[in-house]
Amino acid sequence: MAKVLVTGGAGFLGSHLCERLVGQGHDVLCVDNYFTGSRANIAHLIGNPRFEMMRHDVTFPLYVEVDQIYNLACPASPIHYQFDPVQTTKTSVHGAINMLGLAKRVKAKILQASTSEVYGDPEIHPQVESYWGHVNPVGLRSCYDEGKRCAETLFFDYWRQHGLKIKVVRIFNTYGPRMHPNDGRVVSNFIVQALGGNDITLYGDGSQTRSFCYVDDLIEAMIRTMNTPNDFTGPINIGNPREFTIRELAEQVVAMTRSRSKLVFAPLPSDDPRQRQPDISLARAVLGWEPTIDLRDGLERTISYFRSQLRAAAE
Repeated sequence: MAKVLVTGGAGFLGSHLCERLVGQGHDVLCVDNYFTGSRANIAHLIGNPRFEMMRHDVTFPLYVEVDQIYNLACPASPIHYQFDPVQTTKTSVHGAINMLGLAKRVKAKILQASTSEVYGDPEIHPQVESYWGHVNPVGLRSCYDEGKRCAETLFFDYWRQHGLKIKVVRIFNTYGPRMHPNDGRVVSNFIVQALGGNDITLYGDGSQTRSFCYVDDLIEAMIRTMNTPNDFTGPINIGNPREFTIRELAEQVVAMTRSRSKLVFAPLPSDDPRQRQPDISLARAVLGWEPTIDLRDGLERTISYFRSQLRAAAE
């Protein structure tokens, strides 16, 4: 069993990863500064002898002894990462430098949670790992997109220059329980609006597409990637290749919540990608992985979570 550090461990993805790793018998150190993470996400792990929580900002060095590092620390929704764009870039870049330095010192294997946003508004579809991307370097989303691209550069330079054992995963749209209710992402937005009986806000005409992966599938792929042989570095796409329009998602959420919400339309945000769909051929070949939970099943679990959260908040 390994000693595992998870940065951003109190966030949506991080908390699910910590839970899975503890369940596998690993000793897990969860690090988070709680900018977007929440103690509630990891409350059920507190008291477990295999779990430890540390409040820390990854833009500052960290000195611990671990065997593996999952670097997930960074706000991931436009509302959150645009709130303080300079800090977002620092989290991606300085955070990567600090975690890579730690991995180098203790000879740990390290995984970077990168993003499909490195592809920008793609000119090829679906997106393959060899595609270099079509990214605006000076736009509102650049703090996140370019921060993650720079983090990937750092990982591969540490691999080439220092022989570090790295893994880079490019995460596509993921959803599930513990999403932040006000993070501005479509799944949580639509569900919260529908359950509240409010209008469902679509940006643009709703024809832009996304591919939605349920969190359990995503975490399984991350762990499999960490456990690949040292000569495999990635980058590797992990996400669900089944594509839906944003309007189709909104209509399905309205139907499943039995809401009377109406669809309303607002201007499309700056640099919002028109299409997003992963080519997961590499993940199938290397990890023996593909998603197993379809959108309807995943939405049922996510709606149930948000319904319970809203009920608890009203009591």
